[in-house]
This record gives sequence, structure tokens and C-alpha cells, in this order.
Amino acid sequence: MVGEIFEFQGQRWHLLPEKAVFWEEEQALIVSDIHLGKATHFRKAGIAVPSGIGQEDLFRLQKLIIRYLPVRVIIVGDMFHSAENSEVQYFKLWRQQFANVTFELVEGNHDIMATAVYEQLQITVHESLTIRDIHFIHEPCDEANGFRYTFSGHLHPAYVMQGTGKQRLRLPCFYFGKHCGILPAFGHFTGHASIDTSETDIVFVIAGKTIIRAQ
Repeated sequence: MVGEIFEFQGQRWHLLPEKAVFWEEEQALIVSDIHLGKATHFRKAGIAVPSGIGQEDLFRLQKLIIRYLPVRVIIVGDMFHSAENSEVQYFKLWRQQFANVTFELVEGNHDIMATAVYEQLQITVHESLTIRDIHFIHEPCDEANGFRYTFSGHLHPAYVMQGTGKQRLRLPCFYFGKHCGILPAFGHFTGHASIDTSETDIVFVIAGKTIIRAQ
């Protein structure tokens, strides 16, 4: 897969087709909205959802960790979808192979498990997280808030590409506004929401195995 190195805010960000970012200066792998346990949650409610979706997402994350060797993994909210279930237990086993990697979760609206569960999973939970004056929150912001820049998730952003005719293609994207950016949803079992952009915004879409600057 072909990523894109984006020099922004004095830092180097590797934008990856796997819907993740590798922050070079901090040796940090950044993802958002994995929603582990969502498929199991739906199946318990009687909704037919294929099994193994969460395991597939963790396998993608595993390959990224092996490739980039980060010292920390930052999840910008909604790592888990609901209460503790079998996928959470699967993560507990999966986590053991990366004992030397710090996992840090910026709390999202779906991260509702008890503090003790996160401690057992060796995940440090933050309401927000700031590193080198780069701020991470789950809910998007739309204006300056005293930090150099702010990244969020939650919206599962997508950008509509238009062809020469009337063709329209909606693709997941990395969005960079003037003060705030939004990361794509890492999890497969998530929807997407089209975002409105201004002329000064920067957008990279994820087109299969390639990152393309769309704006």
C-alpha cells in the first residue's frame, strides 16, 4: 500500500491507506474509531452481522505495528463500541504480543467500560491528550482552542469526488482544517459522513491502497 508523507505543523505525518497515521517525530501510530465489539453487540441484539470483523481490524493494526515499530499507539476515541464482550477478551490476548508498546485511548462516547477493564487491558485512558502542543480529542472542534493543532475522530469523515461527467464517488478521508483535523474511522464496521470543506482546507482521500490529495 502506498502512503503519503505530509509535512504539517512542523511535523511529519505518514498518512496510510489502512486509515491510520504514523507520527514520525513521536514514533506514534494514530488511529480512531476502531469500534471493537460492535459486531458482537449487534449479533446479541439479533442483527445478522458477520463474525471476525474485530479480529480483522486488529490484524491490520498488528501489521502496522510490526511495520512501523511505534513506541505508542494513540486511539482517538471509540476504541470499543459498548460494554465488555468476547471481542474485548480477544483484544486482551492480542495485546500481550506488544507488551513494550504503550496504548493510549482518548475517551470517546462509546468507551463506556469500567476503569478496571482498561487497566486489565493495559490501556491508559485520557479525556484528552496533548503532545508537543498537538491536541487529541474525540469530538471534532471547529475553531482555535489554544493548541498548535487539534486532531479528532468521531465523524468517520468522507469526501465526495466528482468526475468529468456526473460521476460521484464518496471515499474515506483525512481532513485538515485551519485549526482542527479529523481522522478516518479505522474500523471496517463503521459508516461514513460526508464533510463540508472550504477552499483553504486540505483533504487526502483513501482510494483503495493509495492516498490521493483531493483538495
